[in-house]
Amino acid sequence: MNIKGNARSLCLLVMDKIKSDIESGQRRPGERLPSEAELSKQLGVSRATLREALRLLEEEKIVIRRHGVGTFINSKPVFSGGIGELFSVTDAIERQGYTAGTIILKTSFGESAEEERKRLSLNPGEGVLMVERIRTADGLPVVYCIDRIPAHLVPEGYTAGGESIFTWLESTTGIRISYAVAEIEPMGYNEKVSNLLQCDKSTPLLLLKQIHYDESERPILFSHNYFRADKIHFHVVRRRL
Repeated sequence: MNIKGNARSLCLLVMDKIKSDIESGQRRPGERLPSEAELSKQLGVSRATLREALRLLEEEKIVIRRHGVGTFINSKPVFSGGIGELFSVTDAIERQGYTAGTIILKTSFGESAEEERKRLSLNPGEGVLMVERIRTADGLPVVYCIDRIPAHLVPEGYTAGGESIFTWLESTTGIRISYAVAEIEPMGYNEKVSNLLQCDKSTPLLLLKQIHYDESERPILFSHNYFRADKIHFHVVRRRL
């Protein structure tokens, strides 16, 4: 296969080719890539272009380069998905072939805090149902979830087992989550969260803070999801306007 274009576009095309080979199963997690000489010949690009593409793929944690050994496809992360796609944590885990599990830490009704009232359009004195859970993939803790729902929507409390909170909401209230507005914050070590997720001080965390809306534009769910950053890979598609 010969990839054609200018130097910058060639680099991006090489990256896209390797990513598509991984997604299609032609290249598998843990697999060693051919030597630079062989791979550049296969793709029809210079070794300089290939090296730059591999450097960027390493930054994205798609490949791992081991000095004196070779370049390998990174082991499959627990999560791999587009950040522009709204999916539940359960969906994300199961898409990767893992068994999703849930450890319920706490469920309780309480008075809403100022941020919760603002995010969920609540009046002073209105309460929220708070659900704290740890989500697991094949038994490994990977996400610490804190979800708040206006109390008047779920007067019976949280009655789910291990299924998606989206699925539970729809089955118990008829409310379907349509879209979410998300904020992403990188985090370092946090004593509570890191201990819950069984990760050491060197493991970074990623906080996904989201307000979920129904089809009538009502804010329904305010969530904080703390991911182990060594077990997650989101990709972002950016288009020129």
